[in-house]
Amino acid sequence: MERGRFRSAENFLVLGFLFSFLRHLSALSITVNDVECVYEYVLYEGDSVSGNFVVVDHDIFWSSDHPGIDLTVTSPAGNTVHTLKGTSGDKFEFKAPRSGMYKFCFHNPYSTPETVSFYIHVGHIPNEHNLAKDEHLDPINVKIAELREALESVMAEQKYLKARDARHRHRWRYESVFHIKFPTC
Repeated sequence: MERGRFRSAENFLVLGFLFSFLRHLSALSITVNDVECVYEYVLYEGDSVSGNFVVVDHDIFWSSDHPGIDLTVTSPAGNTVHTLKGTSGDKFEFKAPRSGMYKFCFHNPYSTPETVSFYIHVGHIPNEHNLAKDEHLDPINVKIAELREALESVMAEQKYLKARDARHRHRWRYESVFHIKFPTC
């Protein structure tokens, strides 16, 4: 029994990590005429910030002398934390030096508007001090066990009703073929 309790707590923690890791996920398309900025809030210092951008139709409109699009990421303190220069798209990743609002600015040196598809992800991996302890999970494990028992009861009722339905269908077929009436139960 102890092993089962640990496994359900383990599953709960894995789901919690997955949902907390995926909570900061953004994707959008923007048109960049000159400079366009996108803001993303980072909750914790040291969070992983990653993403990418692609200029959607650069093959159609760009000639070989096009300087490309620049991306500059600025921290809440105003410091530049990441730059990409003169590209039609690239990936980026950095650790946030502090929590707060980060600014992602695209610069298009040509006057032709460019559509940029932009994706950003802020990931947080909690340290051991932020993890749930077993004593915090005990009430949750009790509720999970109660739900498991309730579901078992529902499944048993479904099996009973299916068996009764099968019996009645079999009996109805038998009565209709042989024209025999059985007493009702």
